[in-house]
Amino acid sequence: MRKALFTLVILALLAAACGGSGASQPAGSGKAAGDANAGKELFARPVLGTSPGCITCHSLEPGKTLVGPSLAGIAGQAGNTVAGQSAEQYLRQSITEPDAHVAKGFQKGLMLKVQLTDAQVSDLTAYLLTLK
Repeated sequence: MRKALFTLVILALLAAACGGSGASQPAGSGKAAGDANAGKELFARPVLGTSPGCITCHSLEPGKTLVGPSLAGIAGQAGNTVAGQSAEQYLRQSITEPDAHVAKGFQKGLMLKVQLTDAQVSDLTAYLLTLK
């Protein structure tokens, strides 16, 4: 019983610590409601679950192609790619539906759909919006 209570306390503390600052941006502000620092850390992981991580396939250097296109400057490009979609909407959809928008010179099915939580998608989106 004591061990179970200890475990519950630890889990509650971890959940509180992972909750972020609680600050969010208004819709359409050009900044995602996620945590850009957490998104940067997530982007840098070589593996996400059982899939290759973002950094494995996407460079942050202009013009440098790995498996997928470079994401250098994506924040400035994303809002001008699909009429009626903000940069945040475009990036979020590109993460959650990899074949929705395929960059010129690349083919559908190349980007794997990675299992991410809504918070992780928000964090990645927030980070990508910093890449101007």
